[in-house]
Amino acid sequence: MEIKLVENVKEVPCDVLIISKFKDKETTSDLANKFLPEDFECKKGEIFVIHTHGEQNAKYILVVGLGDEKDLTNNVIRESVSKAIKKCACLKAKKVAVEFNTDYNYGGPALLGASIANYHFDKYKTKKDHRINEFYLPSDVDVELVERAEVVSEAMRFSRNLSNEPAAFATPTKLAEIAQGLEGIETEVFNSAKIQELGMGAYLAVAKGSVEPPKFIHMKYTPKHAKKKIAIIGKGLCFDSGGLDIKPPSSMLTMRDDMSAAASVIAIMRAMAKLKPDVEVHGIIAACENMPGAGAYKPGDILTAMNGKTIEVDNTDAEGRLTLADALCFACKLKVDEVVDIATLTGACMVALGTAATGIMGNDEKFIHDIIETGKIAGEKYWELPMWQEYRDQMDSEIADMKNTGTRYGGASAAGMFLKEFVTDDVKWAHLDVAGTAFIEKPQKEFLCGGSTAAGVRTMIKYIIEQ
Repeated sequence: MEIKLVENVKEVPCDVLIISKFKDKETTSDLANKFLPEDFECKKGEIFVIHTHGEQNAKYILVVGLGDEKDLTNNVIRESVSKAIKKCACLKAKKVAVEFNTDYNYGGPALLGASIANYHFDKYKTKKDHRINEFYLPSDVDVELVERAEVVSEAMRFSRNLSNEPAAFATPTKLAEIAQGLEGIETEVFNSAKIQELGMGAYLAVAKGSVEPPKFIHMKYTPKHAKKKIAIIGKGLCFDSGGLDIKPPSSMLTMRDDMSAAASVIAIMRAMAKLKPDVEVHGIIAACENMPGAGAYKPGDILTAMNGKTIEVDNTDAEGRLTLADALCFACKLKVDEVVDIATLTGACMVALGTAATGIMGNDEKFIHDIIETGKIAGEKYWELPMWQEYRDQMDSEIADMKNTGTRYGGASAAGMFLKEFVTDDVKWAHLDVAGTAFIEKPQKEFLCGGSTAAGVRTMIKYIIEQ
């Protein structure tokens, strides 16, 4: 979708002109003011379409309700524009313009909403889905915010495309190749021998059942004057069969999404090279597949992580935390100030929070609170889950330091307590369990189409650039 800033939006020959309607305030369109029905309540996202019959440069005027102007936020604009773009697609519009009658800086969130709604993963379809090709905004919008929104939009699109790819395409090797091709980012990739040399026994064990070799990916963005150092880890299970504790067939259908967090981390690093914040950022992915091949690790095996702690394998389908354990150890050795891991980690988190919110845990309350508040502004919901000793006690082992699973209860918190074992006390750490938010099977909310949602991308980019 090409973004164009023009002096007078109303003069653009386009298919649809989207205009705002606030309560107790007329629109800037005489046609809209004349034909808008009395029962139009101006609810947020409410839509009314008017055919101009050639009286204006736009074929249609689409009026979108935005509620009370004093309550206007980025989230209201983004979600409302997303709904409007969905309607534009139904009208087979190719060129869409937006002009809101407000002093609010709406350009950035409007562009982001349009980009989210305009997304379709149709790479493998012979008949492509309809898309908006050109998107017009007034030139008096905040250009810097529009440019930032364009970078975020591109990052989301990249993340969604990569995590929507089938596992045959998005292999650990392919992820490594993509990471190595990032401009402005220094990338190092470790093979199996180097992974073993580093003592990443937990991660390497998960990879042994697949013919696809593991790739440990370390990306680094370095500014001239770094105010802070942050590491972001993305779970990179390019396919998860469950290993020898194999999943039911229906549960494997969308397991290509088990690397969605890794896709988001690569996308975030791409954005860092463009936005150039004064923050040193490390992107880390322990990429592999969890398969039941001849060399697969087994229930009852004892694994040794990078920090020397031993783990009894209670279930091979609790593999993500094993790869993250070594990734966390590696991140802490980088002497960063903060570490965030993003992972489609537990079905228990999805049971607890559904698809509405990401579970968040960590070892520093202010750090957790800052991410939650950033998410509210970015339009991503986070809910803090408890990290109590009772959850850690579930994983006690008689023959190792711990097991990799606990009981059937409190699984999301137990997984968080497991990961905490591999974080040093001098590093602030947050764990984002995106099991319910990273992938939706049916169209939902402003994302519109099913598939990957790029969970965490908006929040983490905003968090980093505002340090």
